[in-house]
Order: sequence, then C-alpha cells, then structure tokens
Amino acid sequence: MNNLALPFVRPPHLLVVEPIVRRALEEDLGRGGDLTTDLIVPSGQHAPAKIVTRQSGVLAGIIAADCAFRLVDISLRLEPAAMDGQAVAAADVIAHIEGSARGVLTAERVALNFIGHLSGVATVTRTLVDAVVGTKARIVCTRKTTPGMRTLEKYAVRCGGGFNHRFGLDDAILIKDNHVAVAGGIPSAVERVRRGLGHMVRIEIEVDTLAQLDEALALGVDTILLDNMTLEEMKQAAALAHGRAILEASGGVTAASVRAIAETGIDYISVGAITHSARSLDVALDF
Repeated sequence: MNNLALPFVRPPHLLVVEPIVRRALEEDLGRGGDLTTDLIVPSGQHAPAKIVTRQSGVLAGIIAADCAFRLVDISLRLEPAAMDGQAVAAADVIAHIEGSARGVLTAERVALNFIGHLSGVATVTRTLVDAVVGTKARIVCTRKTTPGMRTLEKYAVRCGGGFNHRFGLDDAILIKDNHVAVAGGIPSAVERVRRGLGHMVRIEIEVDTLAQLDEALALGVDTILLDNMTLEEMKQAAALAHGRAILEASGGVTAASVRAIAETGIDYISVGAITHSARSLDVALDF
C-alpha cells in the first residue's frame, strides 16, 4: 500500500468536527459519567499513553480522536506520530497522549472508535485507488454514509486517495430513475431542473441504457451516471460520449471488478461500500 500524494486532504473545520465528537461522548458518558474510572483512578494521577495499530492500513481520524480527549479534559495533549492519509503497519505507534489518566481512560473508546472506523474507510478506499492506477478513473464516495458521520467519512475517503461526490441534496443536481419516472421522461426532468437552477450548479443524470445515454447527451447535461451497466455497455458509452459529458459508473463495484471498469474509459467510479461497509481498522490504546 503506497503513501500517495493525496489531493485535497484538508481536515474538516473543528467547528464541524466537535459536535459530532461531543454527541459520541454524551452517548458514552450518559448521566453518570465514567463510573469505573472515577472509582479506580485517583483524580490527580497522570500516565502517558500511546495509540497503536494492530493491523496495517491507512490512517484517518486523528482530528476526531484529539477532539475527544480535549473535550473530556482540556489539559490532555495528543501528539500524532503518524498523519491522516499515511499508510501504517501493524504495531505502529500513531499517537502519544499526555495528561490525566482519568481523562485518557474516559475518552479512550470514543477516540478509538473514530480512528478505527475512519481508518477502515480510508483503507478500503486506498485499495480501490491503487487498483485503478494508470487509468484516468477516480474513485468517489456516495451519500450511503453513517447518519451523522458524513463529513468525517467523506474526509476519510479523501485520506484514502479518493474523491467526494456531492455532500448532500443541496449542492448538486442528480436526476435519478424515480425522478425521471415522476417527470415523465428525461427531457422533461432536465427541463424542469433548468427552469429553476442557479448557474453555479451542475446537472448529473442517471441512465440505465445506451438509448437513455443518447437522450442525456443530446440535452447537454454535465455528468451522466451509468447505473449497473455491463463492461461492454460502458465501453460503448465512453465511445458515444467522446468527451461531451463526464461519465460515472456505479453499481456493484468491488476490488475485483474496479480495474476492468476503469479501463472502459469512464471518468469516475462511485462506490457506496467504501463508507457503508468498511471494516474498522484494529487500533488500541496502551499505557
């Protein structure tokens, strides 16, 4: 697994991250706080700790972990030994923590949950990114994210070398099959969108067939999503589009199939599994 020169890996602003982490801590601490730690560990005891990996992968989530420790105890200090987006090996130390032993133990699980889950997203993303090296295709995520975690999961995708699709319903137009069905056809759907659309917003439309692709190309939309097409259909789509629209492939993409999809000549490959099915990276905290 390579340490790529990653694009746009700027972490979300703390103003966005903190409410997400705060909710996770509130869920864990409940009404009574950390009963076990408060009864066992003296309030003034300090103990240095470290966060280590138990398996190899791509790191993401240090910003959320740091936020968790500081929200529990403002005096806690996390010093990263590795950076988000970096490939790590089993037994690597990725962070050192100094301060109150009580604070470290209370924030431990939430901090590790964020690092483990987000690193899992970054790791599976990097696997797909590595698989399409040498083609023009880019790996992008979808809106199939964990409720409340979208900002951080999409950041983790970027840490893995992928790119973000739209963040929500409000930042781009994506006309899907049900929109087309309700509107009575592709031309009607596109015409309705254009009547009320601002000039800064792009239009993407989902198509299931090459005939629908022809319709969309004739309408001059910006991007066309090829939904569950075969490899041969995608090759024909790339030839038909010939640069007139950005082409995105979607549906059932796996590590085994992604290279062949990329080689059809499409521009983007969207994969919901990199956020909704990523297995957490195994990380631990040791005193």
